[in-house]
Amino acid sequence: MENKSVKILITDDDHEDLELIEEAILKAEPSVELQKFTNGRTALEFLNSRIEKDLPCLIIVDYSMPEINGSEMLAYIKKNVRYDRIPKIVLSTSNSPLNIHECISNGATEYLVKPNNMKGLQALAKKLLAFCNFPQS
Repeated sequence: MENKSVKILITDDDHEDLELIEEAILKAEPSVELQKFTNGRTALEFLNSRIEKDLPCLIIVDYSMPEINGSEMLAYIKKNVRYDRIPKIVLSTSNSPLNIHECISNGATEYLVKPNNMKGLQALAKKLLAFCNFPQS
């Protein structure tokens, strides 16, 4: 890749989940710059403050968050064409068909259930990195 770092924005109000996902992504690809937020409002403010070349290659949101949940965040992002090319992934502990349908309707590229073990997290990290054109190994 060029000199620019690969940026991934991740929003999850569960600090432990955020740390585990970060650890798995950085283990798979240490050069990634993670932009972490614990609520949708500050994540959206951050996105809106970025210039085009500083936008992330991937947006990951948790479904259940206070203030603005993942689906509401997606609905907001969907209104702005500058985010159209960025894949948007929902990570949730819920596999509710209603939540899945809602998120996909609001622009999620994919809805994934959070794994409950390290092996699952490592597989998830590789899948997420593939959205930023990192090869899966």
